[in-house]
Amino acid sequence: MGEEVPHQEFTREDRTRYREKVRRCLDVFTRMLREARFDSEAPMTGLEIELNLVDGVGDPALKNAEALAEIADPDFQTELGQFNLEINVAPKQLKDRGFSDFEDGVRASLNDAESKAARVGAHMVMIGILPTLSAGHMSPASLTPNPRYQLLSDQILTARGEDIVIDVAGPERLRTTTDSIVPEAACTSTQLHIQVSPEQFPDYWNASQAVAGVQLALGANSPFLLGRELWRETRVPLFEQATDTRSEELRAQGVRPRVWFGERWITSIFDLFEENVRYFPALLPVLADEDPLEVLESGRTPLLSELRLHNGTIYRWNRPVYDVVDGMPHLRVENRVLPAGPTVVDTLANAAFYFGLVRALAEHERPLWSQMSFSAAEENFHVGARHGIDAQLYWPGLGQVPATELVVRRLLPMARAGLDAWGVRPDESDRLLGIIEQRCVLGRNGASWFVDRFHERFAGQRGDRLAALRSTLNEYRDHMHTNEPVHTWD
Repeated sequence: MGEEVPHQEFTREDRTRYREKVRRCLDVFTRMLREARFDSEAPMTGLEIELNLVDGVGDPALKNAEALAEIADPDFQTELGQFNLEINVAPKQLKDRGFSDFEDGVRASLNDAESKAARVGAHMVMIGILPTLSAGHMSPASLTPNPRYQLLSDQILTARGEDIVIDVAGPERLRTTTDSIVPEAACTSTQLHIQVSPEQFPDYWNASQAVAGVQLALGANSPFLLGRELWRETRVPLFEQATDTRSEELRAQGVRPRVWFGERWITSIFDLFEENVRYFPALLPVLADEDPLEVLESGRTPLLSELRLHNGTIYRWNRPVYDVVDGMPHLRVENRVLPAGPTVVDTLANAAFYFGLVRALAEHERPLWSQMSFSAAEENFHVGARHGIDAQLYWPGLGQVPATELVVRRLLPMARAGLDAWGVRPDESDRLLGIIEQRCVLGRNGASWFVDRFHERFAGQRGDRLAALRSTLNEYRDHMHTNEPVHTWD
């Protein structure tokens, strides 16, 4: 939810008027789709990275406001927790040196921000969940003091009507309750954006859904929460549960969750926005002054503020985005599957694999989703999150297959062809997809490295779990700053 909203109370009348306005926005959006008023001539790609802040020991540093004051860069913004920041990277085309430009820019920005944040005792870590978070950090006092975050927390708890239960079982089990959405702040992700035309959107979204499980298997980097070893990508069940507005009874009735994989392949971006309106009540019924139909008929581009704000409170793993830049509307697929880290180059390797593979699948003459049930894609998603690099995934024509074998034998050549179609230079493709290949060959990603090193340290530190987590995290941070890919870490 990127919109700034004031803290306020909402009445029944507010909610009724908001529902009517969202439906009016949807009608206008439908007309815009029909009349092809979208920018897609030179499609851009984008990147956002959420970061954690730690102190010198490796514990969370609740200092995002102080760190941002030192950094003084508009590309860096607050996130939900005081131990979080986000960097929004300027969009780029992938052709020629697109990936190198992304990498150079992100590294320069992060290095500069790290040196400035260090002045206030805060250090940046790119990891899906900070392993040294404790129960004491999961309180409302850890929320960033911004009205929109407290308002969102209040509205989710009010809709739910009871405390949120976090219950995740892996090698160990964690069960706890919370009276705020602060556990959501523990989830730090990498978000990848692809700008597409209305005609292309369903193919790119379907392809993104189909490969989400593979992305998680390769990129898992969140194996610990509150000191417990859980899923390799614990961020997935944690995020699903931390923003769940449903009581047990509503879940039993089949009410859809707000963190949602979805339930079907689509034929238009309209399908997703229409589901938003049909299934989900407003969390933040904030009304804008714009009359979208009047704006459209005057020849201008409507912002559709209510439709966008509502979309921002429904957390699809692949989210549809309507945006307006310089008066021109465009559409994007926002891929929210991956965790942050471990390094900038690992992040760009994940991005290259995704951008290349999705383009190849979206433009293939026989769609993958015509050969694969939606439920199989959803099952892959949770299996990839649970088992990471060791996951066994379903793929049409192959059945159940190790994720590493699927990637090396089938998907890497497709990703390379997709990058060629984007106009990516061969040396960039070779370098970044080579990192993905070596992860598969060695069976090592961020999660597996962290778990293995933790157990080595835990055994050597006489069972002091927190000390082992801190020292492993500090070693991780040292490796992170080298920008050497995780599969090469000793």
